[in-house]
Amino acid sequence: MQFEELDDLYQDIILDHYRSPRNSAKLEAPHLKAEGNNPFCGDEVAVQISFDDTDHVREVGYQGRGCSISQASASIMGELLKGKTLKEIQAIHRIFLDVIYGKDTGDSSLEDLGDLQVLKGVRKFPIRIKCALLPWSILEDGIKEYDSNLQ
Repeated sequence: MQFEELDDLYQDIILDHYRSPRNSAKLEAPHLKAEGNNPFCGDEVAVQISFDDTDHVREVGYQGRGCSISQASASIMGELLKGKTLKEIQAIHRIFLDVIYGKDTGDSSLEDLGDLQVLKGVRKFPIRIKCALLPWSILEDGIKEYDSNLQ
């Protein structure tokens, strides 16, 4: 596969998640919720998560508005979180941070990211890194608040 074809495939996945977001319904009684924005560009994201009895993500809801990168990142994140524990989510977040900032994570780590790895191309555009990370930063804030409420 040529690099141009790979770029086109990545672009198609990003646009697909932007145009047809997954998990965009707001959850009525989530266990974890967080919202935030990027004041520099106006992107906004709200995330809700419900857990099952074994502390695995049962449902994810997200709402937002903004650029295709932030909204695709949130949509892909929602798909990726289902069935995961908070510890697994935080591990995925660390891998994603490494990928976005150009650190070598190895091929097996990339597989853990699923479709999220299509966003690794934003590292070529430093101003877009915050767009890709916005949903994850908001989720991380929500996890911290959720953990503090458990104690």
